[in-house]
Amino acid sequence: MTTQALGAEQDRRPGSGRARERGAGGRVLLVTLTALVAAAAGVAGTVLYQRTTAPDTSAVDAQAAGIASDLRGDLNAGFFSGGRTYGGQFTDGTLVAQVEAHGGALLSTGTQQGQSAAGVHTAEVMLGLVPPVTGTVAADAYPVRCYRYTFGVGTHSVKQSGMTCPASRTDGKPGSLVAQMGVLLAREPAAASAYRPMTSAGYPHTPKGAVDFLKDKGLVTAADTVSTVSGRADGADLYVLALRINGACHYLRMDSSSTAAHLIPLWAAPADEQETCGVNQAVAAAALYGIDPAKEG
Repeated sequence: MTTQALGAEQDRRPGSGRARERGAGGRVLLVTLTALVAAAAGVAGTVLYQRTTAPDTSAVDAQAAGIASDLRGDLNAGFFSGGRTYGGQFTDGTLVAQVEAHGGALLSTGTQQGQSAAGVHTAEVMLGLVPPVTGTVAADAYPVRCYRYTFGVGTHSVKQSGMTCPASRTDGKPGSLVAQMGVLLAREPAAASAYRPMTSAGYPHTPKGAVDFLKDKGLVTAADTVSTVSGRADGADLYVLALRINGACHYLRMDSSSTAAHLIPLWAAPADEQETCGVNQAVAAAALYGIDPAKEG
């Protein structure tokens, strides 16, 4: 998988001049007027060029709209909710899978407590890294763009907006975040559709049990390297791990409850957590969205 990042900078330095001879006012004025006319023509030409060559973002915007639609589906009351009255249950794993299905990577997630007990969740994503699987899109018509999504409980809560893509890498190394995300996607497990729903029932909640689960279910293959496995129990039925697969941080949610079969157990950590890759972050990422605490009791 290759990704390209294109950038352009223009450095305009204003010139300066000084009339050194007396009696040359008319000539200076003529030169000045000529320069102003030329400059005006140049600016107009530049603006026209920029307008006619501005990238067509419709394909990427369509991918962004698709994520919002998927998210509304996840939050639809009764969808994967066991017949309860609040929205469907899902984790960061679902967000990662959906963003990658639309050609992008998850940059960060967060939750702010507000009037609702469930809080307001935020997900920032970078799209345009992988072209759509259907149709043909020219490279210059599929630029990298970033978007922010906020949501709470229910389909009405989903909001989408554009945002400026971060310029620097999350690991502090030289280079662009676009290139870093391209490498992250390339380091995903070699197994096709590794990020998919399934149950982990029957496997012991230990690092070894986690690795056995990944191998037995085909989530990793002999071509993948699993290392730095760290886990923590989070309740009677839940065991959460942070681990590295091919050097990229992943989270694994092992849930032995009967309602966990629709959840995605393995996913790549967001960009801003790739370096730390801690089990506490994994536990937070494994928490269920779509749950309204006001209606649980």
